[in-house]
Amino acid sequence: MTSYLHVICDYAPGDLAWAEVYSAFKAKLTEDVPLHMTAVNSFDTVSTGFIVGQLSCATTGLKPESLTIFANCAPRKDVKEARQDNEGEGLLYASLKNGVHVIAVNSGYSMSFIRDEIMELWSTDAEEFGSQFRSRDFFPRIIAQAVKSDFSFLVHKLDPLKVIPEEPKEVIGYKDSFGNMKTTFREGHPVLAELKDGQRIKITIGAVIRAATVAAGSFNVMEGDLAFAPGSSGHERRFWELFKRGGSAWEEFACPAVGTKIKIDMTY
Repeated sequence: MTSYLHVICDYAPGDLAWAEVYSAFKAKLTEDVPLHMTAVNSFDTVSTGFIVGQLSCATTGLKPESLTIFANCAPRKDVKEARQDNEGEGLLYASLKNGVHVIAVNSGYSMSFIRDEIMELWSTDAEEFGSQFRSRDFFPRIIAQAVKSDFSFLVHKLDPLKVIPEEPKEVIGYKDSFGNMKTTFREGHPVLAELKDGQRIKITIGAVIRAATVAAGSFNVMEGDLAFAPGSSGHERRFWELFKRGGSAWEEFACPAVGTKIKIDMTY
């Protein structure tokens, strides 16, 4: 069965790096492999991991029958803890419980949102040296093999709990093009359990404090109001998001970076 390939990378759509990576993949893949590319901001491993989780953990009717995801976001220093296994820092292969294949550079939080869904995790024989542009020169070979179910590139089996950090808690997980901010507050979080539909709360992101309305059910949010509500991401355990009716919640909070902490105060 032909696998659908989804590439997630921190190159700007349309720039030279984007074009070269796309060309390198097409050179290695057979013509019948569909290829789609999604961009995140440079060094944004939180958004990378959020997207990987959302696409790979989708239910049967919301993803291709055979799916391979490749994610490459340049490493950043947002996870300062030393890894227990240095081999876990390179290009890794993960087989998920639902059959999806994920091949990703294990930088920052790029694999954190799928950590608990991994059935097997392996290091690969991808070259570590010899190019400043590994996603063009080296990684397409690995992806092309995986798509053809040739896993001869696997080297050592790894423990996901030792080499992949937990997903970041209580932060901005992703910002969409409308200025909605998907958070990593997820159904089951004790703070969410205390919220009531229509309740007014105080939310702090960075140095900005704003009032928002909880819209967990049928509560209607007025034009121009900020709302905190279950979002469209997270599948069975949805992530909550901040949105502004008729505007941008992201701009309302002075354009914070993805990964910024969020504080919820119910004593409004």
